[in-house]
Amino acid sequence: MRHLLAIRDLTPDDLSRILELSEQPAPRVLKDKGVALYFEKPSSRTRNSMEMAAAQLGGHPVYIQPAELGIGSRESVADVTRTLACYHSILAARVFDHGLIEQMAAVNAAPVLNMLSSTDHPLQALADLLTVKKLLGRIEGARIAFVGEANNVARSLAEGCALLGAELNIASPPGFGFGRSLPNVNPCADPDEAVDGADIVYTDVWVSMGDANSDERRAAFEPYQVDEALMARAPDAWFLHCLPAHRGEEVTAPVIDGPRSAVWRQATNRMHTARGAMLWMVEGNR
Repeated sequence: MRHLLAIRDLTPDDLSRILELSEQPAPRVLKDKGVALYFEKPSSRTRNSMEMAAAQLGGHPVYIQPAELGIGSRESVADVTRTLACYHSILAARVFDHGLIEQMAAVNAAPVLNMLSSTDHPLQALADLLTVKKLLGRIEGARIAFVGEANNVARSLAEGCALLGAELNIASPPGFGFGRSLPNVNPCADPDEAVDGADIVYTDVWVSMGDANSDERRAAFEPYQVDEALMARAPDAWFLHCLPAHRGEEVTAPVIDGPRSAVWRQATNRMHTARGAMLWMVEGNR
């Protein structure tokens, strides 16, 4: 059964195929079928993009909150997964613990799609890569600078870059890097060094959902703000952000609202690549 839990689980051909499907018209492969959308964490982009993508494929998305399932407490993960598979052709989950997604997939009752977990955000990486492809006309050889924490977004993007031949420079405060080497990833202490000559400059919030909002954390990230001076080191680069954005913190308003910002195209591509991911899963499970 074809699941999508993390970018690292894909082959280069798998990833290229998902991006190809994302750019095609939507066939009604989910006509009269359900798509379960389980959310432990709220999200405007993930929920709306997934619901619209499922609808474009002819499916019926069903939004589910934790209190309605009691997964792992009122009922076992396996039993909840099997129950949902009685009604739905795809089970998508946005969770705190990546292990929960893995437990659901291990049941093999229906294809499982990771909408975000503590370690991975494959749907965001798919949208990022499609955006890079549309902006530059290529992914291979692209130079991407990520300024900020090596979080789940950065990890999934790094894995996608490695599969498709893009280079990722990441500038993170001490203690907020990957902690280990990854293919095609160049860690930099200095944001200027990371951004020099980049095709894409990418950042994320300083405080992610569930992280401690401490003065120490904000102080560590202050030198890593993407402002006009930093963008000037790569004057032809496009700016990306997975959103939500906090103007005046990780990015300044003139950058995110400026002419080199592609964040709204990037947000739109969340819907297209959600559709491509589900098409790929259905394609492999016929």
